[in-house]
Amino acid sequence: MAFLEFLSALFGWVYTLSWSLSFYSQPMLNIRRKSTSGTTVDFPFINTVGFLAYLTYNAVFYSSQVIREQYALRNHGHTPSVAINDVVFAAHALVVCAVLTTQYFFPALWGFERAPGTRPSRLVLGVASGSFLAVAIIVFVVLSTPPDADPKAAWAWLDVVYTISYVKLLITLVKYAPQLVYNFRNRSTKGWSIWQILLDFLGGILSIAQLVLDSWLQGDWSGVTGNPVKFALGNVSMLYDLVFMAQHFVLYRDEGTAKDGERDSLLERGEDRRRLD
Repeated sequence: MAFLEFLSALFGWVYTLSWSLSFYSQPMLNIRRKSTSGTTVDFPFINTVGFLAYLTYNAVFYSSQVIREQYALRNHGHTPSVAINDVVFAAHALVVCAVLTTQYFFPALWGFERAPGTRPSRLVLGVASGSFLAVAIIVFVVLSTPPDADPKAAWAWLDVVYTISYVKLLITLVKYAPQLVYNFRNRSTKGWSIWQILLDFLGGILSIAQLVLDSWLQGDWSGVTGNPVKFALGNVSMLYDLVFMAQHFVLYRDEGTAKDGERDSLLERGEDRRRLD
């Protein structure tokens, strides 16, 4: 058992490192190219909102005694399978995503020329505003619940935390779609860092492996059913990663042909019609 516990901890820190490193490849590529062309602001913008939700979810589950007690009431006395590395990862991701977003909103600060795709699409704005509204509604419902209500059956603050986790899950479901479509319409992945995808894929595998291993060690699979966002995040992200890999390595391989120059000129002229709006 000691070895399996060590293996779980190792998986946790390695996937934290892998996912954390994945956030640096895109801003560094933008800096190297001195441009954000070939990508849109949709991904970093909605990712920032998503990791704000994810940080809140993990920090509260890890540190709030009230939330942990309410979780135990609904999950046979077991504690949440949220570790400190989850909190560290979410906080780090939020900061890096916010910095990346500034490259699109304030390109002059980075010495970039303004490129297409620096205005969030209606889809992404709708998801962001709808997410904040959903959380606000659940907060209102919980505040309206009698204080002596049983948190095991009635609305409780745990439900607010779950709602925040579902916001992150929803954002994960849609955040890659605009860039995926953008690549498809441009028939190119130029400007989109493949390293963030490869590292994200590795992190997703290890994240799920740690969650399953922890649940097995506890002898209770509520670690999966009670933490659906962590389990789903790894699966959804890996599916998107596989599609991006297919685009980069199979469908739109850059072979130095004349078409690459034509694609660059189209991107630089600012064809916002190619966005997912």
